[in-house]
Amino acid sequence: MWELVTALGLVLAVEGILFAAFPDATRRAMLEAARSPRDRIRIVGLASAFLGVAILWFVRG
Repeated sequence: MWELVTALGLVLAVEGILFAAFPDATRRAMLEAARSPRDRIRIVGLASAFLGVAILWFVRG
């Protein structure tokens, strides 16, 4: 359970740094994502989730 909390904290920290350091680029990326087709967003989300789990499995295993 602590690993999940740690991972969520890390995600928030990285996103916060990106928003603070590159606000205009982050806004453009969010607008681009909003214009993307639903299927593309779903595929990228699933690929990211699987990659994240694979990285965690590799590191923790």
